[in-house]
Amino acid sequence: MLTLRPYQEEAVEAIYQHLRERDDNPCAVLPTASGKTPILARISKDAVGRWKGRVLILAHVKELLEQAVEKLGLFAPELRCQVGVYSAGLKTRDTEHPIIVAGIQSVYRRACELGRFDLVIVDEAHMIPPDGDGMYWTFLDEARTVNPNVRLIGLTATPFRMKSGHVCAPENLLNHVCYEIGVRELIVQGYLCPLVTRASRKKIDTSGLHIRAGEFVAGEAEELMDHSNLVEAACREIVEHARDRKSVLIFAAGVKHGKHITDVLREKHGAQVAAVFGETLSFERDRVLGDFRAGRLKYLVNVNVLTTGFDAPNIDCVAMLRPTMSPGLYYQMVGRGFRLCEGKDDCLVLDFGGNVMRHGPVDALEIKERGSGSGDAPAKECPECQALIATGYAVCPQCGYQFPPPERQMHDAQASTAGILSGQVTVAEHAVDDTHYSVHVKRGAPPGHPATMRVEYTLGFQNYISEWVCLEHSGWARKKAESWWRRRSNEPVPETVEEAVSLARGGALAETKSVTVRSVTGEKYDRIVGYELRPKPAYREPGWEDTDEVTHDAPAYAWAGREGIPF
Repeated sequence: MLTLRPYQEEAVEAIYQHLRERDDNPCAVLPTASGKTPILARISKDAVGRWKGRVLILAHVKELLEQAVEKLGLFAPELRCQVGVYSAGLKTRDTEHPIIVAGIQSVYRRACELGRFDLVIVDEAHMIPPDGDGMYWTFLDEARTVNPNVRLIGLTATPFRMKSGHVCAPENLLNHVCYEIGVRELIVQGYLCPLVTRASRKKIDTSGLHIRAGEFVAGEAEELMDHSNLVEAACREIVEHARDRKSVLIFAAGVKHGKHITDVLREKHGAQVAAVFGETLSFERDRVLGDFRAGRLKYLVNVNVLTTGFDAPNIDCVAMLRPTMSPGLYYQMVGRGFRLCEGKDDCLVLDFGGNVMRHGPVDALEIKERGSGSGDAPAKECPECQALIATGYAVCPQCGYQFPPPERQMHDAQASTAGILSGQVTVAEHAVDDTHYSVHVKRGAPPGHPATMRVEYTLGFQNYISEWVCLEHSGWARKKAESWWRRRSNEPVPETVEEAVSLARGGALAETKSVTVRSVTGEKYDRIVGYELRPKPAYREPGWEDTDEVTHDAPAYAWAGREGIPF
């Protein structure tokens, strides 16, 4: 008995409503691991049983064909004897069954040989190209000569292509998204596994990579990621973070890079690891994937092999050791961890290619049509007064804060701190390498407008975070600045920012060992929410500059030594 989840029932009904009310072709969008095959099975069962029709299911990889056949029989056992397979890779060419599961590469010039179909269902429909040269277009043109009324249905998790935008358009084979449900909704409902990300310290620069056909040039990306120090550091971090994980899937930037990762994990960390590439022989690939699914192999490295059609619910850690400009590829990599599995509470995502920062939360991906703009955010937040203003402002109109000039994007060499889901809160502690104090005067501010002390913390290579201490302000801002100062110094609170900067540079403030940073995915700026400070420096009596003697006793101020000041 085929029982669908509520959202799967909704998707089926939306497809049927579209077919009844419109003349064009629908597409249903559901996340990876949400169960598109049961939807496919219900439609096939209805088409054959209720309406005496004939169905062709098309996919582009062997794994998807095998999954479709297996799950059609699992979800609808009465269909087993009605399903045939046409695939050169699977060495079978059935043509007579009411339901045919076929590889597009095998049948795109054989529509007449297969006979009349009433429905053609395309799994992973984002693989359909927008132009008229693809195999799907060739097949559908010929299929319409056999049955001019044949209807096309698409199922996909990512309704867009990297180079050409949305799959659905009036001029495309698929024309309208009839149903869509998102990742976050299904996680909340308990149908998908939650995702978490880990903090980072170092960054690498991908701005020197060239882009060809909408993607980083493969050889350049592999060369960037295959440096020995990066590979060894990444492997060390993967092993550290995945200590309590069971199944770790690693995406490499190329075959050489993948072999390098495999060697380091095996030789330096004693890891149970194997790799699969496009060149891996079928029997060897099947053996490795079987071991990985069964839990006999903890680490699996791959290059462009396991992004679609790979079903391993036990994956509880995904490590992206490759950068990509493709939001679809980014989604497919992360999506390998969506499936639920007994004993699996969440899936850890380690992003070494800056993909989370580049594309944003995986549940809020947006695709821009070619020529539609740069994709910059329409608003930004002032880090001083937190006002939300239009991106074009160079100076905050509310407080006068001067935004720094745009900088080229830098990306993490270690796992990104960015949340993998929109609204996700990440709190991470970062060691502070250096602290710089300066007087900040807003450009264009009126005479007498108070300055602030800018405190910039260096958290690693090309990784900084700043805060502003408002000592010359009044009210709450001044109270907050006084509290900040008293936590760090036995010196009286300065009245001016210049005095504060002079004292800070002279060693009057406790050193900051680390800062705790709170990041909320979708918000423009991170915020410091905690500190680990070294002891306060000893109080220096007036005139200390003229003597080598330092007084080590703190003055008897009422606030001296108090850490939890409530104001």
